[in-house]
Amino acid sequence: MKKNWAYILLVPGAVLLITFLFIPLLSVILPTFTKNGSISFGQYIDYFRDDYFIKILIRTLRVSIIASLICMILGVPTAYFISRVSKKTRGLLMVLATFPTLTNAVVRAFAWMSILGKNGVINKALIYFGFIKEPLEILYTEQAIIIGTVYLFLPMMIISLVGVMENINPELVQAAESLGANKIKAFFKVVFPLSLPGLIVGTVLVFTGALTAYTTPQLLGGNKNTVLVTLIYQKTMTLGDWSGAAVVATIMIFITLIVMKSINSLAARLDRRVS
Repeated sequence: MKKNWAYILLVPGAVLLITFLFIPLLSVILPTFTKNGSISFGQYIDYFRDDYFIKILIRTLRVSIIASLICMILGVPTAYFISRVSKKTRGLLMVLATFPTLTNAVVRAFAWMSILGKNGVINKALIYFGFIKEPLEILYTEQAIIIGTVYLFLPMMIISLVGVMENINPELVQAAESLGANKIKAFFKVVFPLSLPGLIVGTVLVFTGALTAYTTPQLLGGNKNTVLVTLIYQKTMTLGDWSGAAVVATIMIFITLIVMKSINSLAARLDRRVS
């Protein structure tokens, strides 16, 4: 009887998801696989034959993967440090780590424009200390998009990892060290495997966020560094090509699903190796 009530409680949420998520998604995806009333993959074949689209796809994946890797490299040690301090200090550090998320993405992007521009803080500092003579072209490049993306989504990685790492018993690390493992080996043999669930969640959040971000690539990358999301905007708002935009959106959905499956499979392999 209790199980039946549990299933009944799921009904309102299921209805909302079906009505406002699955039905709109299907209404966008299904027409891209039909032509003149029959099943057709012609639109997708045309897209993958287009060198311009392939270039944009590769750039989007490259930015998303690099941003995810940087967030992992920066987020893991940061989260581990935060998880091992006192609760009072941990709360303060978590506030500092998540504080950037309280600011609008547009405001953050404009701030980075003033930092990365020819007359920005970085170029002025490099010229002042004599490292360069001419300002570097940092803004409106792929590197600028990566910098802005990492700044945008690093807090998500930290939050995901801290939530897992703070529940790891410190005695497990002490036991590994008492058996002869140094701190680094104890971290990779004990902490890292137990942190994989948080790492998976954080990586998926960062990758999907980087893949679907619009403001940061548009403002920091400019028109010369188009990504899939800005391509969708151009097709809908500039060209009025809603069918083409739906094809790009569908490709992005499938990429996200493939990446999530790949990350889970890789995490499972790593878990078996380190255990």
